Amino acid sequence: MKELIVPITKTIQTRLVLPPDTNHLDTIFGGKVLAYIDEIAALTAMKHASSAVVTASIDSVDFLSSAKVGDSLTLEAYVTYTGTSSMEVYVKVTAHDLINNKETLTTESFLTMVAVNKEGKPIPVPKVSPQTEEEKQLYATAPARRENRKRRASLR
Repeated sequence: MKELIVPITKTIQTRLVLPPDTNHLDTIFGGKVLAYIDEIAALTAMKHASSAVVTASIDSVDFLSSAKVGDSLTLEAYVTYTGTSSMEVYVKVTAHDLINNKETLTTESFLTMVAVNKEGKPIPVPKVSPQTEEEKQLYATAPARRENRKRRASLR
C-alpha cells in the first residue's frame, strides 16, 4: 500500500474574551485558553486523520502575554509531524485588541494527538508535507521534541 502524504492540515478559530472567561485582573484564565488549545488541536488532528482522536500529551504551553475582556483570540493549529498513529499539533494563540487594532502573540503549545478507531485502538495516519518556512522549521525540529517526550515517559 502506498503511503499517503497530505499538505499540512490547518484550523483557525476566533473567539471573543468575555467577562466570565476572566480573572480578577480582567485577563483570560489560563485554563480557559488550555481548553481552547485542546479543542482546536483535536479538531485539526481529526481533520488530518479523518478519525476520532485522543489527547496523548500536552508537551508545553508557553503563556507569553495575556488577553483581556473585549479582545478577540485567534487560535491557529496545524499538524507539524506524524508518527504511525500519533500527530504532533502546534497551536498558536494571538490576542487582538479590536479597539486599538493591536495584535499580540499570547500562547504557543505543542500537543500529541493519537488517531483511534471505534474500539479506541490506535490507527495509522497520513504523513504531512510542510509547505511554509514555519511549517518546514517545525517539521525539522519535531524529532527532537518526540525524543524529549519519550525521555519524559521513560522517567515515569
